[in-house]
Amino acid sequence: MMLNDRKLKILQAVIHSYITSAEPVGSRTIAKKYNLGVSSATIRNEMSDLEELGYLLQPHTSAGRVPSDKAYRLYVDNLMQIRKITEEERRKIKLSLLKEIREIEQVIQNAAKILSELTNYTSLAIAPQIKRSKLKRIQLIPIDEHKVLVVMVTDTGIVKNTVFRIENGVREEQLEKITNYLNGRLKGCSIEDISKNIDTEFVKDMYDLRDTIKDILPLINQSIDGMYEVDLFADGVTNIFNFPEYNDIARAKSFISFIENKESVVDMLLKSGFHDIEIIIGRENCYEEVSNCSLITATYSLNGKTIGKIGVIGPTRMDYSKVVSVVKSIAFDLNEILNYFIL
Repeated sequence: MMLNDRKLKILQAVIHSYITSAEPVGSRTIAKKYNLGVSSATIRNEMSDLEELGYLLQPHTSAGRVPSDKAYRLYVDNLMQIRKITEEERRKIKLSLLKEIREIEQVIQNAAKILSELTNYTSLAIAPQIKRSKLKRIQLIPIDEHKVLVVMVTDTGIVKNTVFRIENGVREEQLEKITNYLNGRLKGCSIEDISKNIDTEFVKDMYDLRDTIKDILPLINQSIDGMYEVDLFADGVTNIFNFPEYNDIARAKSFISFIENKESVVDMLLKSGFHDIEIIIGRENCYEEVSNCSLITATYSLNGKTIGKIGVIGPTRMDYSKVVSVVKSIAFDLNEILNYFIL
């Protein structure tokens, strides 16, 4: 059933009132706060219809009602007007993102921090998906006779540094020769294909260094394996205690435990899709621990390639208009900064 204009206005008023107050909303409240041009009795009847249609819920025996997930979905898809962020907020975003631009992970971490500060919700971000990256440079640096630092840099700005021990020892000139060979052979290869390109032919091409190479190859493969782990950044986790829905300690602890479970959070973020803006409301999320929350995410890219996600999670009674605006703004600035400074 299509909702008429009056029902839509009343539903929008209920949502706005509940987002602000966290209290079930009655018809008299709507009549007083919003100039809808109809009586309290008419609003009450319309709210009763909206409840029958599944847009409102009556959590207690009181006359007040709260929006359902279905109502929030209708709101964000058709009724919401995205609020513009202030110039001060935009300046704060830029300054935060420009604090540290040597490594992409630090930029993403800064973005998550400012996102939490500006929304007062819990922010989440995943660093670039390594399988989408290509090797830009590899460097083998001697620390001493038995220790080697392996530095791998990708075209998406990821830098991984790993120190390994070589029992048989290695000289600096040997490492330099191997480094030059590796860069010649592997530059531009996708990370997941590197191992295929450096095994048998590598030993054959550099036979005079075969013993050293046999020691180093496993180390490079270990470095690659370490790069597959997805980096997750979370900020403002304890912000959840600021919302009356989470005055229940058991519910708050369940939320925090979920956020601390990296595997589940990464899975949730990856399942939510890679669109410019994605809004997952309540039970649209497959994880029970956050079935009373909404997740708003945006993607960020480098050189035209989507490489990660950033967003916020909080109660379904979320200020969607503001959050969408802030998330979009941070994602836009993140894209701009990454492409300007990293490439």
